[in-house]
Amino acid sequence: MPSKNTICLWYDGTALDAARFYARTFPDSVVGAVHRAPGDYPAGKQSDVLMVEFTVMGIPCLGLNGGPGMQHNESFSFQVATDDQAETDRLWSAIIGNGGHASECGWCKDKWGLSWQITPRALMAAVTDPDPAAAKRAFEAMMEMTRIDIATIEAARRG
Repeated sequence: MPSKNTICLWYDGTALDAARFYARTFPDSVVGAVHRAPGDYPAGKQSDVLMVEFTVMGIPCLGLNGGPGMQHNESFSFQVATDDQAETDRLWSAIIGNGGHASECGWCKDKWGLSWQITPRALMAAVTDPDPAAAKRAFEAMMEMTRIDIATIEAARRG
């Protein structure tokens, strides 16, 4: 484990599947070492995949197959800044199309329950606009969305 700070994500036996999906879907992502259990443990047997080292968009992660005792929730999410509608749609569709589900305001969950914010840079610029009225219009438009539509956000920002 070369990184001093690594995000550890808990899975119920599916860490390798999740890591492979992230590596296929997101740029600068890769599956690294796969570590097998040296002995039996509460959630598995000797030689089962216990931990998977992987990187998601340059962020070092460790997938731990710890069993069904812990579930992901919205208190942790990956926020992915997208440059355009095509990238936003591609990433959103990849997560939803692989067994995930939509939430609101650009949030979605993958099939393992991990939350993702697919956030166009244009949205961040709009909701932090120095003109409070423009920022409010953009924010109100976002509050009505699941997947973010950049054209609608920009139209709301303009008024």
